[in-house]
Amino acid sequence: MASRLLFSSALRALTRTGAARAAAPARYMSAGGIPSDEQQATGMEREILTALKRGEDPYNMLKPKHYKGTKDDPHIVPSVNNQRIVGCICEEENTAVVWFWLHKGDPQRCPSCGAHYKLVPHEHHH
Repeated sequence: MASRLLFSSALRALTRTGAARAAAPARYMSAGGIPSDEQQATGMEREILTALKRGEDPYNMLKPKHYKGTKDDPHIVPSVNNQRIVGCICEEENTAVVWFWLHKGDPQRCPSCGAHYKLVPHEHHH
């Protein structure tokens, strides 16, 4: 109620004094349409969208590629350090996880099942 009264009194005061009329706000959508996600994204979201356009997966958001786990085709483990702890579920229905340290260099085997893992450098994107 009070806002309506204030608005109407301000409108009357402007029309009496002959103040310049304010221009209607510009509609930016009419110039080029609604901006896409890529056009209005900022910060980390923009970085992720541009990386996905280039075919990269900077934060491992997509489903990982399947590896055989052999010495020739080891499971790839990205890391920003020279070592990382890896957990291996040796059998499909196994509920226990075998944890071991994986070091940079040649592929290493899981101590329980023998699957091969290889640590590769991963660059921080932020």
